[in-house]
Amino acid sequence: MIEVANLKFAYSGHPPLFDTFDLAVRRGEAWSIIGPSGCGKSTLLYLLAGLRRPTDGTIHIAGVPVTRPRPQTGLVLQDYGLMPWATVRENARLGLAIRELYGPDGRHAPADAKIDRQIADRQIDYWLQWLGIEGLKDKYPSQLSRGQRQRTAIARTLVLEPDLLLMDEPFSALDAPIRIDLQNVMTEFRRQAKLTSITVTHDIEEAVFLGRKILVLGRSCNQNPHTIDNQLAGRIEARNSHRFQKQCEELRSLLGRIS
Repeated sequence: MIEVANLKFAYSGHPPLFDTFDLAVRRGEAWSIIGPSGCGKSTLLYLLAGLRRPTDGTIHIAGVPVTRPRPQTGLVLQDYGLMPWATVRENARLGLAIRELYGPDGRHAPADAKIDRQIADRQIDYWLQWLGIEGLKDKYPSQLSRGQRQRTAIARTLVLEPDLLLMDEPFSALDAPIRIDLQNVMTEFRRQAKLTSITVTHDIEEAVFLGRKILVLGRSCNQNPHTIDNQLAGRIEARNSHRFQKQCEELRSLLGRIS
């Protein structure tokens, strides 16, 4: 699904965050990315999203080089990005409205996309209901809790039926019970849809719960990826188990060694 080869990236006037960095993500895999502040977690996500360009090297998704944002990639950010003057339903419909405006041009929508307003409306209703916010569809962002705003942002992404879901610390501003609830919701959705997902987080337990593969980045230039195979990802019943806590401790130890 994703092939990163010889990636190099540096912000102007700063040492490189990545140099000759390789990464391969298979279709349907769930990954977490964790590391200290400033290590390049969000930068790598934005490179995959096509929002930044590598200094050198290549990124291919589904065999196609990433040179700009691709319409099949969904991106969920921490700050929600909702339009304050639009209702929950209107915000959830934003991406579809853009696709309707431009048509299946391969830039704003996949070239083979079939855009049908009635089908789109049913998709919106489905995801608002699935995410538990159907009863809030006529509310505005200022009338919502943080968890409800994040669910709206997630609905806006999922109605576009992405094949790749990128999330940048989407739950970090939420209280623990709401955060855990949304983690469970997204894990179940990913499992049902067999979606490829990559989640940036600074939270060790979240990384273990969401990532079947965990990529650990260090504070210095990242060259050789440090990855952990994690059999406990998505297993709600294992969150309070000794095995889960042991996996968290192993991840914490690795972070300490490479940071």
